[in-house]
Amino acid sequence: MSRLPRRVLFYLAAGAVAVTLNFFLPRLMPGDPATTLVATYSGQLTAEDLQAIREAYGLVDAPLWQQFATYLSHLFRGELGVSLSQFPTPVTEVIGTGFGWSLLLGLVSVLLSFAIGSVIGAVAAWRRGSRFDSIAPPVALFAGSFPYFFMALLALYLFAVQWQLLPLGQAYGFDVEPGLNAAFAVDVLAHLVLPAGTVVLVSIGGWVLNMRNTMIGVLDEDYLLMAEAKGLSTPRVVGAYAARNAILPTFTLLGLSIGNVFAGQLLTEVVFSYPGLGYQLYQAVTTHDYPLMQALFLLITVSILVVNLLVDVAYVLLDPRVR
Repeated sequence: MSRLPRRVLFYLAAGAVAVTLNFFLPRLMPGDPATTLVATYSGQLTAEDLQAIREAYGLVDAPLWQQFATYLSHLFRGELGVSLSQFPTPVTEVIGTGFGWSLLLGLVSVLLSFAIGSVIGAVAAWRRGSRFDSIAPPVALFAGSFPYFFMALLALYLFAVQWQLLPLGQAYGFDVEPGLNAAFAVDVLAHLVLPAGTVVLVSIGGWVLNMRNTMIGVLDEDYLLMAEAKGLSTPRVVGAYAARNAILPTFTLLGLSIGNVFAGQLLTEVVFSYPGLGYQLYQAVTTHDYPLMQALFLLITVSILVVNLLVDVAYVLLDPRVR
């Protein structure tokens, strides 16, 4: 039990550092919202009008330490501010429009990549030297060697434009009424196939190679020889003994991947016009939207820390050596 409190304290300290960097880094970038504002309305508004807009946006000239104190007080009250690029919409509403879609796309693609890659890697390691081992890992790595945008555009052209088997983009069709019904769910899944499928295709090679290499190291352990000598079936030896121990190192990678889901998958969302947090983050950076930028960075950081803490807890439950 002493391990977990130490990890919690570590993540709390990491979160405090992340909050500090989250405030100062956007303000150290070249340019600021006021400059963008003046450039946008230059020649159209008077100086008094621009000053009034700046005050409405909350663009104050106070020292950074005062702004930081104000930021912390608002953060502890759960107030993330108003989006400057989508004024006067609150940041929470802006994030809420893309959070669910990024979560759906990210979790589906990451979990499918992890599951399929781990199974292929485990089977390839168990059958070392077989035809499956000679074909499956190289093919997976070959698919992952292509730049993602190339694979996404190729899949979009073939399956959506040329063959017209799948929707061209968006999260659901314009002719479908959103709601808790079967028609909407089927349409969402149809629009999810291409973006999630391309992410799986490009990222599966790493999971295959990682699981195969780890599994090969586990196969030389004496407890596997004992399990086979006891007459246990091959699926039980592979699943309950070999794969269970080989999959432990990949849990760290899985935690990082799930945490990064909340960053959105920018290229995927841009290519397939998929509404999500990644594209919102891109817009926030290009428009110097400090409140939205800070809220998204904070969401990403907290999600990664929480998921990694859960991974540490899972390690304690899965690996008796940690206990």
